[in-house]
Amino acid sequence: MVENYASYSAPQQVYLTRMSLKITYFGHACFSVQLAGKTVLFDPFIRQNELAKHVDVSTVTADYILISHAHFDHLADALEIAQRCNAVIISNYEIAEWFAKQGVKVHHMNHGGKWKFKFGGVKYVAAVHTSSLPDGSYGGNPGGFVIESEEGNFYYSGDTALTMDMQLIPLTCAPLTTALLCIGDNFTMGIDDAVHAAQFVKCNKVIGVHYDTFGYIKIDHEAAVKKFAASGIELLLPAIGETIEIV
Repeated sequence: MVENYASYSAPQQVYLTRMSLKITYFGHACFSVQLAGKTVLFDPFIRQNELAKHVDVSTVTADYILISHAHFDHLADALEIAQRCNAVIISNYEIAEWFAKQGVKVHHMNHGGKWKFKFGGVKYVAAVHTSSLPDGSYGGNPGGFVIESEEGNFYYSGDTALTMDMQLIPLTCAPLTTALLCIGDNFTMGIDDAVHAAQFVKCNKVIGVHYDTFGYIKIDHEAAVKKFAASGIELLLPAIGETIEIV
């Protein structure tokens, strides 16, 4: 089942009416954002996250689910939520096809492509990582997302190393309100590289994701905040289940 929309044909489009971004953090790299009356959920991994055991997955809603890559800690709850909410899954071609075969609505994307959805514009951008689906099949190349909306523009890095491609984002997309960057190290960027990533995308407000969930990616919160602050960047580390507002 494929969801069809009007083509996103304005790569230089900038949304001028800025309100605020309301972002709810569900732990690890999972969060939702309220955009144009729609709930947009990213990389749902809640039920198997011990740190998020107080979050009831059955209460998590979504109109759209964006999946950065195919690892279990980014899509474990996607099918359940998509089926219950009749949500559209947006991801690369291979992941979208995998979910389409399970009977949910999907929208296929690939690197460098943009599309205009009901909540705003989405650009699928490069990430340096690996990707395989839970059944071991090929999950396509991993990616991140740049979202342009009336509430604000943001970049979600997905799981990635620091890459020079990030410098293309401010050249090809609208100025960012915030960036959600992986900071846990070992599997992705750590704090130092994430500071450079924020500078590459020209964003001075960062929400950290992909940290603390496993032993390998535990961080010192106070040290991380200070490291970003030393470069003039605000790092936000919301509690699991907390909703924050970015204006």
